[in-house]
Amino acid sequence: MRILIVGGDRLGNIPERLRALGFKATEHVTGRKKREVGICISKRHAVVLVLTDYVNHQLVAALKREARRQKKRIIFAPRAWSEIAPALQRAMGAGR
Repeated sequence: MRILIVGGDRLGNIPERLRALGFKATEHVTGRKKREVGICISKRHAVVLVLTDYVNHQLVAALKREARRQKKRIIFAPRAWSEIAPALQRAMGAGR
């Protein structure tokens, strides 16, 4: 399962922890630049993780619309693993 991470300038060990949970590939977009508002959610991505403390608000609105249109899971969490892990568990458990 692939995941798109939006937000956060540096991810630290978040990609490694996501791989440990079974996500095969991660892509990252910082989400601060205006030109990134037009990013597309690829059909390859099963989940979109939005790090809420480092993201452009217009980008979040565009991501929400696109995720709903494509019926993708979108998860919002601050950039801390202690917040990301429970949010992922809730979202992945709800989709089963």
